[in-house]
Amino acid sequence: MGTDSGIDSIFMTAGTSLTILIAVIAVIIGAGLIRSYASWSRNSAQPLLSVKAAVVSKRSRVRSQQPYEEGQPQQTKTDYYATFEVESGDRMEFAISGRDYGQLAEGDIGKLSFRGSRFQGFERDNNRVIQFG
Repeated sequence: MGTDSGIDSIFMTAGTSLTILIAVIAVIIGAGLIRSYASWSRNSAQPLLSVKAAVVSKRSRVRSQQPYEEGQPQQTKTDYYATFEVESGDRMEFAISGRDYGQLAEGDIGKLSFRGSRFQGFERDNNRVIQFG
């Protein structure tokens, strides 16, 4: 009978530890979801602003993930960013789509639209004169 109580206490301790581990993981996931929702809500509450701006730089970041099973292709994801400078001299960087990234060129001048930290669009000023040579 002495052995049974020792085994029982090991299973009780393991069960308690597993419960605590699951609770910690649930709290971490919940906090991430709450933070994402708060950011989305804060951006959505901001007014849509449109200001004159210039594209001062572009960058991309490629992330890759190894396949779970052998023989599966490696997965990659590219994130695109553009930095704009407004008339006051302030610079703002936004995550943008691949389509917007491809249509922007450093030095473009136009109207930048954004809501909070969310990029809404950029309308290039087609009236500027390009001088060659």
